[in-house]
Amino acid sequence: MDPYRSSSSSASSPAAALAMGRRHYYLPARPARPISFEDSPDWADDDVDSIHLATASASASLPTTAYPSPSPTPSSSSAACRGGERKVAGATLVWKELSVSLTRSRSGSGSADRRVVKSSTGYALPGTLTVIMGPARSGKSTLLRAIAGRLRPAERMYGQVLLNATNTRLPYGSYGFVDRHDVLIDSLTVREMLYYSAHLQLPGLFSSKTSIVEDAIAAMSLADYADNLIGGHCFINSLPAGERRRLSIARELVMRPHVLFIDEPLYHLDSVSALLLMVTLKKLASTGCTVIFTMYQSSTEVFGLFDRICLLSNGNTLFFGETLSCLQHFSNAGFPCPIMQSPSDHFLRAINTDFDRIIAMCKNLQDDQGDFSSVSMDTAVAIRTLEATYKSSADSVAVESLVAKLMEKEGPHLKSKGRASNTTRIGVLTWRSLVIMSRNRKYFWSRFALYMLLALSVGTIFNNAGHSLSSVMVRVSAIFVYVSFVILLSVSGVPAHIDEIKIYSHEEANQHSSTMVFLLGHFLSSIPFLFLVTISSSLVFYFLIGLRNEFNLFMYFVVTMFMCLLANEALMMIVAYIWLDTYKCTLTLICLYVIMMLVGGYFRIRGGLPCTVWKYPLSYVSFHVYAVEGLLENEYVGTSFAVGAIRTIPGVQAVGGSYDISSSANAKWVNLLVLFVMAVGYRVVLYVLLRLNVRKHMRLLGSWCCWSWTPQSDYYSSN
Repeated sequence: MDPYRSSSSSASSPAAALAMGRRHYYLPARPARPISFEDSPDWADDDVDSIHLATASASASLPTTAYPSPSPTPSSSSAACRGGERKVAGATLVWKELSVSLTRSRSGSGSADRRVVKSSTGYALPGTLTVIMGPARSGKSTLLRAIAGRLRPAERMYGQVLLNATNTRLPYGSYGFVDRHDVLIDSLTVREMLYYSAHLQLPGLFSSKTSIVEDAIAAMSLADYADNLIGGHCFINSLPAGERRRLSIARELVMRPHVLFIDEPLYHLDSVSALLLMVTLKKLASTGCTVIFTMYQSSTEVFGLFDRICLLSNGNTLFFGETLSCLQHFSNAGFPCPIMQSPSDHFLRAINTDFDRIIAMCKNLQDDQGDFSSVSMDTAVAIRTLEATYKSSADSVAVESLVAKLMEKEGPHLKSKGRASNTTRIGVLTWRSLVIMSRNRKYFWSRFALYMLLALSVGTIFNNAGHSLSSVMVRVSAIFVYVSFVILLSVSGVPAHIDEIKIYSHEEANQHSSTMVFLLGHFLSSIPFLFLVTISSSLVFYFLIGLRNEFNLFMYFVVTMFMCLLANEALMMIVAYIWLDTYKCTLTLICLYVIMMLVGGYFRIRGGLPCTVWKYPLSYVSFHVYAVEGLLENEYVGTSFAVGAIRTIPGVQAVGGSYDISSSANAKWVNLLVLFVMAVGYRVVLYVLLRLNVRKHMRLLGSWCCWSWTPQSDYYSSN
């Protein structure tokens, strides 16, 4: 007999199961507990009932290790109120016949749609934990994004999502969304991270947000880590994975949202950190917040904290209801949960089609008890059986009935909360970036050390060149080498730029920032650091190679190098946004810089370059051309060199043999203006790329190309 799936008779007979040598959770065949409309919040009350585990609600026929059904406990709710916990107004979310399709292209046949989520119906009530569970590529994350209104461009939603029985989008500040991957700033402490987040999101004075930040720290149990650097430093370890996850959630709590969406809250967490986080979320839900999250798998203890579960497989809803009823549902379908197995493990074993490959590999193996394991059930059969059983069950009828009532009973209208002004956000981002740059070795200190070493090296190599005609070629070489390597060494700041783009993408998706605010904040904060490294290295280089000792000429040298770095920073940001990968960005920038060096007019006079490609347009977009020309014109226009005892030649003519410069006194200002236009122009290009979200469309185009070759691939990994 199959040890995994029992027959209909054995499913109702515990004695028969014991005879098979396996123990299961067998629940008596009974209709699920009717879900009454009283489970929904009473909008007339200010306080929302807390949801706690009701240990006395389990059936007497269940073993002591069975899992209690979460149920409202008014007495515990009132106790929480007396304890001084902050309550939030609840929000009820209902989704009915919700489907999501993914549009993809096919070679020669236009586009085609693939259903990722199929006719899902459910609800989430205030003060409860609702989990969307299923194997990989089952549609968990897609369903969560659909409910939260954050679908991607290629995804299309059909069906209804109602907030307090009204067909409206979740307004700003009423919800928080936590991505699967934590996007944090390693150079800040936990408290600083939350303070800056609060200042970006909330209106009002800075002092009024202190209590909000402290509440978020207390809610996520982060008090012991509040003053620790997230990324750590040489003497202190970085923040543990569990605390990093709780910090990501705390960042969304500063708005005190009514609904909290979390994609895989236990992603990459060990069992202890996972349990601690789920207990913290349970405590958060007890304040009235509606918490909806996805999860691939959970331990026994974590499973006992869930209030309701939505079980998905290949986009199909196999069950929606209370956690204890899900165990009963599997038992009624003929798949009882073994007594020593975690329910989530049992559920995934039954509905994860990947186990079929394991069966194929292990079908000839045996263990001491005869069968290799209990993974001998065809999951396709299990999925069809569970889906059919749920559609004809009392649980499905009860859910449909409650959903209909929740759609009729309109709750309070959630208004959009106020947000910080753009001026405040620019100021906050500028100051935050200054703090990050001062602490981030990747952005400032490494570049400062490299530039000083470069200036010292080039300056000493080309030192004592003298001031004769023969010194001109030496100084031209020194200036070109210095400019070229200053630009080339700037690739050391690529990791920091990638981090900034990732932070911006996260904050923009959650409406904490905007494109213009980000660009202005980054620009203003970069000015003092770039000017500091420019003037420090220029002081060393300028006087070592013996350029003219005049203040106005030296300041032109500094301003030209500063403008060159400003333009280069914008170019680096563009490349960082396109790739978001350190290796690819570094390789791309090095290739660009080498090409700019080749057409920079030193190895071959600019006028002698081949017109196609090399002269037009490459030489006209090279920083090196305008920077070196401007610096040489600054040094040699208006000067002369003696040739013999009587004859002299102008400095421009002396330079002309090795570099093409103009004799006009205003030519150097034209070159400086071109560098300024480049600095502004590249930032305009970056603004357009960010504003149009070009990277997302590039990913979409790439996914279409992948689909045309591998139809089974799922770029979006709809979990």
